[in-house]
Amino acid sequence: MDFADVLRARRMVRSYRPDPVPEDVVRRIVQVVHRAPSAGFSQGHRLIVVTDPEIRGKVAELIEPPYLESGVGPWVSVAPVLIVIGVREASYHERYQQPDKVTEDGEEGQWPVPYWWFDSGSLLVMLQMAAANEGLATGFFGPHADGLEEVVGLPADVGLAGIMTLGYSDDNDRRVPAKLTNRPKRIPLDDLVTWR
Repeated sequence: MDFADVLRARRMVRSYRPDPVPEDVVRRIVQVVHRAPSAGFSQGHRLIVVTDPEIRGKVAELIEPPYLESGVGPWVSVAPVLIVIGVREASYHERYQQPDKVTEDGEEGQWPVPYWWFDSGSLLVMLQMAAANEGLATGFFGPHADGLEEVVGLPADVGLAGIMTLGYSDDNDRRVPAKLTNRPKRIPLDDLVTWR
């Protein structure tokens, strides 16, 4: 698929067919973790691929109720794959204590922003693009439910950035749903990009 086609195909969905995604396809998607940015090549990304129906059901029990109450149909429980996106902050600190990264006084240096979280967002986009390239759809939800880390088996030293849903879209209509027609329009490019 041409990159422009991949960009057009990438979108968030909340409606999946329950069809399983072949393991080799999922493996190709998650392999982008090797190409994802990580400050100083810290390699702090951690992924957990969840296909087990029981675990997916427990995640859905924690996440779906507010969506169902607002009129969105089941989607977390239907998506055949959940990809847990985690980040191990300690990997960044360990890397920046290596001889090629320490400051002149032998210290790790200051982190103007927590790049581990920044990098996890970059990884999410790469996973979405890889999924779109495979003809799959994605969604995303943040870590806004108590106990989510335990349900998915996240190690104690890994922070949860969020979970990407993955599967075949059950909604291939590209029109904006009637309930979203009053959403904000795209901000003009010149309001978002400054040229100097």
